[in-house]
Amino acid sequence: MLDYAWIIAFIPAVSFVAILLLGRKFPRHGSEIGIAAVGASFVLACVAVVQWINRVENATGASAFKALGKGFVAKAGEHEAVVKPVVHSVTWWQSGGLKFGAGTQIDGLAVVLLFVVTLVSLLVHVYSTAYMHGDRRYTYFYAALSLFTASMLLLVIADNTLQLLVGWELVGLCSFMLIGHWWEEGANSNAALKAFFTTRTGDVGLMIGVIVTFFAAGQTFNIVSINEAALAGKGGHALWLGGAVCLLVGIIGKSGQFPLHTWLPDAMAGPTPVSALIHAATMVVAGVYLGARVYGVFWQGFSIDAGGVNAMALIGGVTIIIGALLAFVQDDIKKVLAYSTISQLGYMVMGLGVGAWTAAVFHLFTHAFFKALLFLGAGSISHSGSHHSFDMKRDMGGLRKYMPITFTTFMIGSAALAGLPPFAGFFSKDEIIATAGHFGYDAFLYIGLAGAFLTAAYMTRAIYYTFFGEFRGHGQPHESPPAITGPLVVLAAFSVFAGWLNATVVHVEKFQQWFEPRFAFPTQVIHPSFRFGEGAIAVIVALAGVGVAYAYYWRGVGHGVTERNPLARLGYRFLLNKYYLDDLYERVIVAGIKGPIARAAYWTNQNLIDAVINGVGKGTRAVGQFTYDVIDQRVVDGAVNGIAEASGETGGLLRYMQSGRVQWYAAILFFAVAVLSLALIVFS
Repeated sequence: MLDYAWIIAFIPAVSFVAILLLGRKFPRHGSEIGIAAVGASFVLACVAVVQWINRVENATGASAFKALGKGFVAKAGEHEAVVKPVVHSVTWWQSGGLKFGAGTQIDGLAVVLLFVVTLVSLLVHVYSTAYMHGDRRYTYFYAALSLFTASMLLLVIADNTLQLLVGWELVGLCSFMLIGHWWEEGANSNAALKAFFTTRTGDVGLMIGVIVTFFAAGQTFNIVSINEAALAGKGGHALWLGGAVCLLVGIIGKSGQFPLHTWLPDAMAGPTPVSALIHAATMVVAGVYLGARVYGVFWQGFSIDAGGVNAMALIGGVTIIIGALLAFVQDDIKKVLAYSTISQLGYMVMGLGVGAWTAAVFHLFTHAFFKALLFLGAGSISHSGSHHSFDMKRDMGGLRKYMPITFTTFMIGSAALAGLPPFAGFFSKDEIIATAGHFGYDAFLYIGLAGAFLTAAYMTRAIYYTFFGEFRGHGQPHESPPAITGPLVVLAAFSVFAGWLNATVVHVEKFQQWFEPRFAFPTQVIHPSFRFGEGAIAVIVALAGVGVAYAYYWRGVGHGVTERNPLARLGYRFLLNKYYLDDLYERVIVAGIKGPIARAAYWTNQNLIDAVINGVGKGTRAVGQFTYDVIDQRVVDGAVNGIAEASGETGGLLRYMQSGRVQWYAAILFFAVAVLSLALIVFS
């Protein structure tokens, strides 16, 4: 399967076309086509994962699935064998002496994403059969889901940055389509446009970065060649620094990093299954994947091995805090989770920036399960508990009694997100924090701990408003149907057990052994061993966040502080207005550009375009009048009338020759013969 990985992306692409053309004729209006297609892709992705693990294990001389011993606990140096990616490429097009290829590159990173994308997409497809039942564009929704999945898979398997860029833009297009699924409502279409244009801003940087790395690597888009050239320092450090900065701008836009994070909470206007797919396995994950895929560029450009501070780590660290703080002032449960995603993506970007490649990708892996679980849990609450509302304060409360499966799975997802053991988030987030503390990025260690405290606190707040107290909504809440709760249970299981793939606390590092690159990858990357002291501090900090939130929301300790304290009130208002970044972007930058452009366009329309059109109209009228008066009336009509008059006069003359007398006709004939004879005599 590693040699034919393109089939994994091709199947949902075919599904997209099939649903559009035939979906309405099927009993379930095309959803069965989408589910079957992504299900097939998931099975093939699992095959690819197993084959890749066997490839790695064979290189190290170990058996792939020994439950204990060598195959389970890797020995020092055992996983250092070089395992090259499986690359297949064909010439896409040629320009002069340059050949541009299209192909697949399958390695540990690729198979991890193939598994995550297909699994989450499959669960979202199944979940949507109940959640989107009766939707006015049900068939279109499933077609768009298939295209979304295919686009992300195309991005994942790309062996060159140009093909990756195609998948990148297709993912952006699909997110625009699905965020604005209910486009009749102005807020939804505005959210789709905001997401589209904000991420396009970052894409400008990405495109420039692709061009810079193309020339820096010796005029090639090939990802392996780019990483090799970057790590070798080919062309000088400044060139790779410029490429890294430009590519980072693309990550900032796509992965919702500060300061281009403002589109992501508004994207909640789309259907909840779409939110789960965007936040867990597609769109925003694409940015982090890009950082991991061309990591050699960032390693060289930002001198990551030097420690201290670099742009990538700084952007990620700032985003952790600003995203977590904004989650505290949201009443919409989906927006709480959206800001949570921004913060967790900050962990991943910071992890890449501080040299924690494996930890960052591992957090991407585990985060996909518990974030998809939380979003689909929010959808379950809206579908069956709060009468299609996401307002925690107004329409929820006390739902744990009515929705036990949703409550239990949501609690598991929240614990994993908060980084509490033994859930998946503890292992991945703790490794990022630990690497920051061991690789000369000490400041980011404290940022990571602060983020853990805030995460635990805002999720405790969300749980309180949603599941505890008295029910504040209307109607009769009840548990969701199996099509919704089934995916929740599956994701909850992954949220519990996925972290044990790299549980350094018990010396299990299978994720690192199987999926970390060993070719065209920095050899200086370190993997700090687990320290119980640091792990204990991380857990204590998270539990402290839970405790503070419990004291505030359950016990009322500190209630009313924003009314009593002017500084607290100012801070609350600052958060409520989202740091005024939307005002800056929309009322200052956009309005400052849009207003003058609109006025200039209006002036141009009135004074130039209209003048030209009016001039052409007047000229056309004058030409028409001239044509009528001169050409039509005098020339054409004059000629026709003259011919008619000449014909009439000639006929009048010939009339005298038609007397009816035979003698007259004989005389004329005799005269004609005489004239002809005379002519023959004269001219002969």
